[in-house]
Amino acid sequence: MSNFKRYLVTAALPYANGPVHIGHLAGCYLPADIYVRYQRAQKRDIKFIGGSDEHGVPITIRAMKEGVSPQQIVDKYHAQIKESFDQMGISFDIYSRTSNQVHHETAAAFFKKLYDDGLFEEKETEQYYDEKTNTFLADRYITGTCPVCANPNAYGDQCEKCGSSLSPEQLINPRSTLSDAVPVKRKTKHWYFPLQNYEDWLKGWILEGHTEWKNNVYGQCKSWLDSGLQSRAMTRDSSWGVKVPLPDTEGKVLYVWFDAPIGYISATKELTEKWDDYWCKDDTKLVHFIGKDNIVFHCIIFPAMLKAHGGFVLPDNVPANEFLNIEGEKVSTSRNWAVWVHEYIKDFPGCEDMLRYVLCSNAPETKDNDFTWKDFQTRVKGELVDIFGNFVNRAFVLMHKLCGGKVPALHADVLDDAGKNLLAEFEVTKTKVEEHLENFKFRDALFEVIDLSRKGNKYMQEKEPWMVARTLAENPDNQKLIDNCLHICLQLTANLAILINPFLPGTAQKMLHMMKVVDKMLEWENAGKTKLLSVGYSLRAPELLFRKIEDAEIEAQIAKLKAGLVKPETGAQQPEAGSQQPENTAAPKAVKEQIQYDDFAKLDLRVGTIVAAEKVPKADKLLKLQVDLGFETRTIVSGIAEHFKPEEITGKQVVVVANLAPRKMRGIESNGMILMAEDKTGKLHFINPVDAIDNGSSVS
Repeated sequence: MSNFKRYLVTAALPYANGPVHIGHLAGCYLPADIYVRYQRAQKRDIKFIGGSDEHGVPITIRAMKEGVSPQQIVDKYHAQIKESFDQMGISFDIYSRTSNQVHHETAAAFFKKLYDDGLFEEKETEQYYDEKTNTFLADRYITGTCPVCANPNAYGDQCEKCGSSLSPEQLINPRSTLSDAVPVKRKTKHWYFPLQNYEDWLKGWILEGHTEWKNNVYGQCKSWLDSGLQSRAMTRDSSWGVKVPLPDTEGKVLYVWFDAPIGYISATKELTEKWDDYWCKDDTKLVHFIGKDNIVFHCIIFPAMLKAHGGFVLPDNVPANEFLNIEGEKVSTSRNWAVWVHEYIKDFPGCEDMLRYVLCSNAPETKDNDFTWKDFQTRVKGELVDIFGNFVNRAFVLMHKLCGGKVPALHADVLDDAGKNLLAEFEVTKTKVEEHLENFKFRDALFEVIDLSRKGNKYMQEKEPWMVARTLAENPDNQKLIDNCLHICLQLTANLAILINPFLPGTAQKMLHMMKVVDKMLEWENAGKTKLLSVGYSLRAPELLFRKIEDAEIEAQIAKLKAGLVKPETGAQQPEAGSQQPENTAAPKAVKEQIQYDDFAKLDLRVGTIVAAEKVPKADKLLKLQVDLGFETRTIVSGIAEHFKPEEITGKQVVVVANLAPRKMRGIESNGMILMAEDKTGKLHFINPVDAIDNGSSVS
């Protein structure tokens, strides 16, 4: 049992300068949501805090590039990010933003308290300055030639072509991104927080007091502390952010990594008048969910700030995940190498739980992991569809077919060891899942849930109630064997709904609907029980919990990912975090690797005429075409529905790859491929003869 009276869970505040991608979900938001949903099921007092980080250099850079104000940027992306989280079932109690007035007041008051207590060091340093715009320049506002690889568009903090970390002083021919002027050095004053004064306390608090933290978190903290801490500037020269609450500080704001974690506090203030119960009482368990790139801020800098201020609880745990790569490469928002959450939701409507499942089962909990679309397809089919979904569906189908649509009785006189053992597994699985969730091992917990459904499948397959039903005419008592099997399987299904709810909440709701029960059954105290569904209770007809992902959908996603890639070696201006390449400016795709003439000669390209076209049901991108090739009429499924209406293309001559192996798409066998060209705006065009030509004519 927990010794804490209440829980406060935070998830890292994403920058509101672009959409969120699946790496963000896997890194902290999904594990945080799973943990929170589990604690709610335990009926514990818990608050889940999130919000957008709306200050800092990335915001102002994006605003500058788009020719709008920083406020317009954060308004746009805050709304998009919040909607993505809502649609993915990330169940924040509040999703706030650091541009809110309550946050500015809270952050400014926090800074002023430390200032009044004499805890800052005031220093004057030299910083690059743009004389044309009268602006001190952050490192990202300075570009020049990389001294390592000669990339002419390197930033003052990093070269995105070779990956080298840089400082503005290292750039050759540095210039301001605001005006293209050559920057000069000017003196400026800032306030520094002396982290070294808290080094001994941090060593005791972390290295001795929190040895239970994940190895990656503990190890990174130890490395920082062993290297020795230094003072860090807590203010910046900028017009965007929380203004420094001191006289004569026009044009100075709080450093974004000073004000952002205070956003957790200000958001809690917005949520409840009793915010100080969650932040200032020792019987609160504070847990920060973050990615590994934020460890130092949440484990060293923010706790030191809280300690210096006084009166706040400190994090009990900071379960940071590693990074999720995409198709073998690191996620890069500047290169547009990412799977954006809002696009996934559009491309796979109603499949949010399937993404939650794959991201959890493949979570980068202890090391960087790789997301591939093929693995996504394989896991959905092999684990969700064929194991979990198949078990639930079979249990309901057979209950309706063999037991009149009602929960059958359990007959003790014919209950065998296999049935008893499976019933005992309910409590065993609950205990394992509970232990894993309490220790932030979400991947292991999910495995146990799926494994219980696997055991249910095995039991049902061994009992074969459909075969036993054939013997009823000769031996009516065998109905008891059928009843026992399906009674146990239905009680197992009820347990699965409870256990899967933290991971796949939409799926749990579908199961509740099928069972005709209310949300109260999802309370954790019900997990492990063997009498959740009453004997004789009528259940609804089954509905499929998951669908298979077709090969064509996977191929389309891989092609989309590769087509959107922005290559740094082109020297083109890179989009900022979360952006996609602007329309009408897409670079031509690179030429594929060379082939030999014999390779090309294998293609059989024929001219054909589209004689009929119709949309494929439940597939926004697919058209079913009938193409007359002269010698026969072929059915070809083509992903062009977003570009052409069926009536627009009937009668059009096209070029077809006629010897392509057949492939099923949405249950339709497609026998060929239409050749298309894509212009720089992404619009498709048919490759067709200028003059009409006989159908079946070869193209060479």
